[in-house]
Amino acid sequence: VATFLEGPAIDVDGTLLCTDIPNGRILRFDAQGEVSVVVEYDGEPNGLKVRADGRYVVADHRRGLLICEPATGQMRPLLERAGREGFKGLNDLTIATNGDLYFTDQGQSGLQDPTGKVYRLRPSGALDCVLDGIPSPNGLALSVDEQTLFVNVTRANAVWRLPLDRHGHASKVGTFIQLSGGSGPDGLAVDSVGNLAVAHPGLGSVWLFDSHGEPLGRIRSSAGRRTTNVAYGGADLKTLFITESETGTVLAADLPWP
Repeated sequence: VATFLEGPAIDVDGTLLCTDIPNGRILRFDAQGEVSVVVEYDGEPNGLKVRADGRYVVADHRRGLLICEPATGQMRPLLERAGREGFKGLNDLTIATNGDLYFTDQGQSGLQDPTGKVYRLRPSGALDCVLDGIPSPNGLALSVDEQTLFVNVTRANAVWRLPLDRHGHASKVGTFIQLSGGSGPDGLAVDSVGNLAVAHPGLGSVWLFDSHGEPLGRIRSSAGRRTTNVAYGGADLKTLFITESETGTVLAADLPWP
């Protein structure tokens, strides 16, 4: 079965989860690397995060935001539309400590059609557009103090920095890191001291930067070149899990920091 792995996330018990977009599956990887299917459903799951209550939130390209009950495998809608407007195609998400959920609506946007958006869904159900006019918003992550949102803008081959005001809206948006080559950055993760890990498909790499945007290093894939997404895990959160979708492989890199 052809797979396209994305959305790595760490479950409440420390095990690794991933999504398999074309097959509508959420997969679990145990400590021995054995794979099991948590749920298989009629959708295209991309981004995945685990809420504080243990439920999974899924950014589904076709169906919007979904909630997964891992004990039963039940999938139910959380947010299918932005008001009367349908989404272009959701990609990824991240959750703040207060429960605010930030997610990207990418669709087929790009430099020819810079209409992608970043939204925030509050626990109350209120939905805000944090930023629009983006040429392909993809992976995203909050800074350690949650005052800044970093967004991978794939077709601009860049990581944008979105300072958030006290209402959670973006201001003074700018390019934080400019990349080159490949097909533009995909997934993004921030560690406990603010370092960024940026997955760069096409180059088979994950770039590492400190909280100021200075380069720390490069992780090269030992499998294919489509390094799609990243998540920190392991006992000390120093293991970076990387989904490589050309070969359907999950890679792990042990980092010396933080």
